Amino acid sequence: AKCQCKVAPKERKNCGYPGISAVECKRIGCCFNSSVANVSWCYSPKAKKVKKVCPNDPYTRINCGHPGIKAKECTRKGCCFKAHPAGVPWCFYHRVMEE
Repeated sequence: AKCQCKVAPKERKNCGYPGISAVECKRIGCCFNSSVANVSWCYSPKAKKVKKVCPNDPYTRINCGHPGIKAKECTRKGCCFKAHPAGVPWCFYHRVMEE
């Protein structure tokens, strides 16, 4: 993503080899910016920011517990708990989403 390439020139970590082209740099998953002299032009992107969310659609839940699990036990396992609707897991895994 474009925002992952917004790295201050002095904080860039080299990701390519001397003379690498912009096309080759991007092909290997790196960022390229040749606007500042004497710093890496091909550099590592920032890590993706992710967050855990409990899915809204009850029919996409992936079971994280057992029948009759209590909310406290479920959340202690690091999972989501919603005691509704019937017929779907009430204790279920988070989904990871990019911010």
